[in-house]
Amino acid sequence: MGSKASSLVAQAKQWATYYGDYTTGPEGAALTIALRFRALWEDNDAEGITDLFVENGSLLLGDEQLKGHGEIHAYLTAAFNAGFRGTKLIEEVADVRLLSPDVAMVITTGGLAAKDATSVPEGNSSRTMWVVVKRDGDWWLASYQSSPLKG
Repeated sequence: MGSKASSLVAQAKQWATYYGDYTTGPEGAALTIALRFRALWEDNDAEGITDLFVENGSLLLGDEQLKGHGEIHAYLTAAFNAGFRGTKLIEEVADVRLLSPDVAMVITTGGLAAKDATSVPEGNSSRTMWVVVKRDGDWWLASYQSSPLKG
């Protein structure tokens, strides 16, 4: 196997671990929102993240409560041009629950780290709750709430 092929296999194996116990079924499908969010964050893609949200979606990040595409996009654009540039989200799935066939709750733990880090720095740990909704066969982010963990 060539080096490019082996690199792609290694990346696929790594991404597969992100699903934890939720590799198939509707729970796995709902979880793709968190995985896409994380990839877009690493690319500092404010527009891509905004597009994951339903039009009236909600983002609670730190002390900022943002509502709708306009506020979310403006905040993330500024953040990726400042303190969040060059960061990534390191998260593990704690739970995925279907609340109905078209609504799921995903809970992750982890936090913000430098792009080359392999773990979350002490004091930066958080728990995030994602509320995702299924519309026209696709999953969308209705609400993202991240809260720091003390400890």
